[in-house]
Amino acid sequence: MFIKGSTRGDGIQGEDITENLKTIKAIPLRLNKSVNIDVRGEVYMPLKSFYELNEERIKNKETIFANPRNAAAGSLRQLDPRITAKRPLSIFCYAAIIEKSKNDKVNIPSKQSELLSFLKNLGLRVNPNIKVCTGIEEVIRFCASFEEKRDKLEYEIDGIVVKVNSIEFQNKLGSTMKSPRWAIAYKFPPQQKETVIESIDVQVGRTGILTPVAHLKPVKIGGVIVKNATLHNEDEIKRKDIRVGDHVIVQRAGDVIPQVVKVIKEKRPINSKPFKMPTKCPVCHGEVFREGNEAAIRCVNSSCPAKLVESIKHFASRQAMDIEGIGDALASELVEKKIVKDLADLYYLRKEDILKLERKADKSAENILNAIASSKNRGLSRLLFGLGILHVGKKAAEILAKKYSSLAQLIEANEESLMHLEGIGPKIASSIKKYFRDAHNIKLIEKLSKAGVLLKEEKQSLQISNKLNGKTFVFTGGLEKMPREEAEKLVEMHGGKTSSSVSKNTDYVVVGKDPGSKFTKAQQLGIKTINEEQFFSMLS
Repeated sequence: MFIKGSTRGDGIQGEDITENLKTIKAIPLRLNKSVNIDVRGEVYMPLKSFYELNEERIKNKETIFANPRNAAAGSLRQLDPRITAKRPLSIFCYAAIIEKSKNDKVNIPSKQSELLSFLKNLGLRVNPNIKVCTGIEEVIRFCASFEEKRDKLEYEIDGIVVKVNSIEFQNKLGSTMKSPRWAIAYKFPPQQKETVIESIDVQVGRTGILTPVAHLKPVKIGGVIVKNATLHNEDEIKRKDIRVGDHVIVQRAGDVIPQVVKVIKEKRPINSKPFKMPTKCPVCHGEVFREGNEAAIRCVNSSCPAKLVESIKHFASRQAMDIEGIGDALASELVEKKIVKDLADLYYLRKEDILKLERKADKSAENILNAIASSKNRGLSRLLFGLGILHVGKKAAEILAKKYSSLAQLIEANEESLMHLEGIGPKIASSIKKYFRDAHNIKLIEKLSKAGVLLKEEKQSLQISNKLNGKTFVFTGGLEKMPREEAEKLVEMHGGKTSSSVSKNTDYVVVGKDPGSKFTKAQQLGIKTINEEQFFSMLS
């Protein structure tokens, strides 16, 4: 019997989506044999179904999905399983954990290929395009032949996963925190097609950045109809000399984000003109500003509706206040109908407000309100990140929340004291003070406080030793034993500090796989560099 299903999440904790998975016809509620098993698979949306779903959404004046991957992920995370049930989803199972102690009568497979056959015999869906190869040359030939026929598949792929067949060898090879050592993904090169830029419009993000977007003559790339591509900024348009009417080469970067690779200038129309960025915000018609050497042009109107929609989405995102159920469509409708005029208004929403929106059932409204209520106690660091203060990312928000235990303390802090914090430079300090000098933002904070949103960080002492007391560490490159975030927590647990940048105050730079510019800077400043093994030996 199917008991529970969840998303992969961050590798440690995922979302419980049991009820949604039960609606997928390709997932049996009972297996053909009695076995206690933990199965892993990938839910996908067939291309034909994806096109039909988007056509239906266009008819209903809903936002279309960018690609089948987004459509599948969005369908799985629906608060209402009835919506998931209407989505044409399927699954391929590719791995399983079978504990011998719980399955004494089961002949547990010793090879990956046998495991897939075992899953298939249980009634689970397994990809039929599986091949056992006897050498690397055969692997290369298989990957090359599959790349040629990828466009003929009923689903979208961006590569092939090559695995060691022996499960005994898999166990011996083990895994890093990021991936198994016994498997590797061969990614296909991005597919490119020629098309025409029919128009260019400018969209506004949560921080007011104006982003030019090319509207293309629809072209099929890798099984997906591409109609739009980001042009990034004014400088990028000038560098590539992109104009309306141009024939261009387009590719899906990482097989997801469409981008213009180059202009075919010999096909350019005679009467074409260089594109000019707007001198006013295209949404609210307010003033725009380009600061110093920044490539970005920003709308400076704090009441711009386009900025508010993007701000709500960011505020509700998983790393910020983590409000499940608030996405693009809901945020847009709340702003368009003037139900939400600032971030704090989310905490004053009533059930009847949500029921006024299109296709929102009673249960769905309750789930959204419960998710909003639960977010009130996320703490200061996540609130600071969620507010979307310019240049204040997740790490900077954590540094600030650690130093200033309440938002009131942070507001009172002067720019000089902020700049002295490791990881908070002049740019971030100036941006923070500018944000809290704005009366509109102070009013927002007061409104959040009245709604019961926690404006302080709950202090928890996790220190277990003083081995790294007074020492500052910077990490660069990937670690084998754990993600960098976990290693940074270990430093703090042993009395040390971490920073996101190298300076004369840095004591050690821990160098992992494929280090970046921090390693170079450490060498230039004469900062001691150590490898992962040396770092962990300091803790033992």
